[in-house]
Amino acid sequence: WVLQHVEVLIPSPKKDEVLIKLEAASINPIDWKIQEGVARPFLPRKLPHIPGTDVAGEIVQVGSGVQSFKVGDKVVAVLGNGGALAEYAVAKEGSTVPRPPEVSAPEAAALPIAGLAAHQSLTQLAGLKLDGTGPQVNVLVTAASGGVGQYAVQLAKLANAHVTATCGARNMDLVRSLGADEVLDYKTPDGVALRSPSGRKYDVIIHCAHNIPWSTFEANLTSKGKVVNTTPGICTVMSAAAKTIKCSKKQLIPLFTSPKKENLDFLVNLVKARKLKPIIDSKHPLSKAEVAWAKSIDGHATGKILVEP
Repeated sequence: WVLQHVEVLIPSPKKDEVLIKLEAASINPIDWKIQEGVARPFLPRKLPHIPGTDVAGEIVQVGSGVQSFKVGDKVVAVLGNGGALAEYAVAKEGSTVPRPPEVSAPEAAALPIAGLAAHQSLTQLAGLKLDGTGPQVNVLVTAASGGVGQYAVQLAKLANAHVTATCGARNMDLVRSLGADEVLDYKTPDGVALRSPSGRKYDVIIHCAHNIPWSTFEANLTSKGKVVNTTPGICTVMSAAAKTIKCSKKQLIPLFTSPKKENLDFLVNLVKARKLKPIIDSKHPLSKAEVAWAKSIDGHATGKILVEP
């Protein structure tokens, strides 16, 4: 499968759908992993396939039965079957939320999958309370300057956590500006060992990097610590099952993001209130979407990679 620029008919919204004229879309690693065949035979559901799930734009048509939106509304949406790398896309009403004027289209498009992954990891899987009312916990975020990591750092600080973060040397100041209390260069001995500069053990590790062995995590966890792997492969799932079988109080939990409208709306409103800042690596015109695609595959983006029609 290769990326090709083609012209197709503008899609029509069905009963519970809206048609969006796109202003911005963002690329997630799952997009090109689907192209590589990681989700066969389930995804893509049919070929040819327009990739991408995260979009922001303006509604230009609504399907019958749509109650929440009208033509002209600015929105952000998660597309269930792809379609983001285009000028127009159809989204389900239940996967679409309003975009207030205080939130730009690029900021909104940078939010959905990465922001929801961080939100779900911290709240649903790790049990943190983002209103700051829970007990203070020690959180480690690996690859903290990436798409999911940037949000995990900021949301963990809203939960009153002490945050240690790993990233490349060039992004250490950025990650500190997001609120991280301690920042490790992942290439240094302490970074490789995930060793907190203040000697803390971690209650929660939000793992957004690759190729870190369980033994490294285990040495740094509290007795009931949890590792949430935001990019799980089959090995992670099998390892998590093994940890459960052994009845270890330390847990490895694979994340499978399930986008929820109320959580996306929550994140959009955090951006509106300037309590959450989407970091944007770069913007590319739709005519050069393959450049954005290649940059995502390269794996060294700082924040989110956007495509603009």
